[in-house]
Amino acid sequence: MAEPVTARGDAPLEDMIGEGRRLVDAATRQGVTARLVGGVAVYLKAPPGGPLLPRPIGDIDVTIKRGSRGAFTGILTAAGYVPDEMFNALHGARRLLFYDEVNGRKLDVFVGEFSMCHVIPITDRLDRDPITIPLAELLLTKLQIVELTERDQRDIYSLCYHHHVSSGDGSEIEGDYVAEICARDWGLWRTAKATVERCKANLAGYDLQREQSSLITERLDVLWGLIEQAPKSAKWRLRNRVGDRVKWYAEPEENTTPADQKG
Repeated sequence: MAEPVTARGDAPLEDMIGEGRRLVDAATRQGVTARLVGGVAVYLKAPPGGPLLPRPIGDIDVTIKRGSRGAFTGILTAAGYVPDEMFNALHGARRLLFYDEVNGRKLDVFVGEFSMCHVIPITDRLDRDPITIPLAELLLTKLQIVELTERDQRDIYSLCYHHHVSSGDGSEIEGDYVAEICARDWGLWRTAKATVERCKANLAGYDLQREQSSLITERLDVLWGLIEQAPKSAKWRLRNRVGDRVKWYAEPEENTTPADQKG
């Protein structure tokens, strides 16, 4: 990843890490709370040397609270972004799409929640980090993917390697919070279960040291143990009776337009 460079005028930066920081800073100056999601957030949560398993980042993902849509749209247009008017008119209550025509990439904005295969409440705790969503929510956005991609698998491994799974102390990956969210939603629990199992099974396919693989496996096991131990809601228990006989996930909205590919 190239080092951040200075933008000419209001043009977006070529470096996506620097550009993500620039957008969050611009929003903060205008009194709007915006935080980074996706690959840029995973990169920023890694040590200075980068994630354990780096991967190309295709775009920038941001989340804002409900009620901030108009203000944030103004911030993005002033920062050099062009809105997808049709997509935003159809999906703007939950998601906005903008284009960086200078660098040929897109910017996704999740409004109020992260809604793809499952709904993740990622804007409830935005004050916990000045740049990205918290680690627990960041990991949940990866665990909720039904058709797990190789890049998302890398993100899960990197997050689990660089951050220990905590329970009740509010630090690192808050496993108890992840468990609480899964305990409310059987569908999310079901997908997370498959994702954790797939990640553990595929770990041997990566060129990692034994200690690195063992640490990732250990933390995935700790996380799943917390998820399983969490008291499940009545709604969860009722849905559990139906099981896989009924589809438990949604098709991501990104499939509605060819240009809308996650990065």
